[in-house]
Amino acid sequence: MESSQKTKITVETTVKVPVDKVWIYWNAPEHITKWCHASDDWHSPYADNDLKVNGTFKTTMAAKDGSFSFDFGGVYTTVQKYKLIEYTMDDGRMVSISFSGNDDETKITETFEAETMNSIEMQKNGWQAILNNFKTYTETN
Repeated sequence: MESSQKTKITVETTVKVPVDKVWIYWNAPEHITKWCHASDDWHSPYADNDLKVNGTFKTTMAAKDGSFSFDFGGVYTTVQKYKLIEYTMDDGRMVSISFSGNDDETKITETFEAETMNSIEMQKNGWQAILNNFKTYTETN
C-alpha cells in the first residue's frame, strides 16, 4: 500500500520590522516583484495577488537572460491577517505561512509539501533563498 503522506519542508527567518510592514511587503504585487527570486540572476517581472479565501495569485519567475521562466501560482485556503496564510499551489501541493512577533520583529515560518523532481535539499535551499531575499528587501526599504 502506497502512502499519500507528502514530505513537508520548513524554512524560516526573522525580519527586523513589525508584522504590519511584513504583511504589506509579502502580499503587495509591487513588492513581490522586488524580492521573489532565489538568486541574483533571476527576477519576478510580474505578480498578481488576490489575498482572500478562494482568491488566486500568480508570480512569474524568470532568468534575467531570458532563457527560462515559469509561473508560480495557487489558490488561498486560509487568510488570517498578520497571522496565517495557507494556499494550494497549482500543482496541488499545500503551503502554510505563519507570522508572529512584536513591534520590532516578525518571525516567518513557511512549510510546504515537497515535489518529487528536485531533491529535498535543493527545494529547501531555494525556498530559503527567496525568504532571505524577502528579509533583506523588507529590512532595507
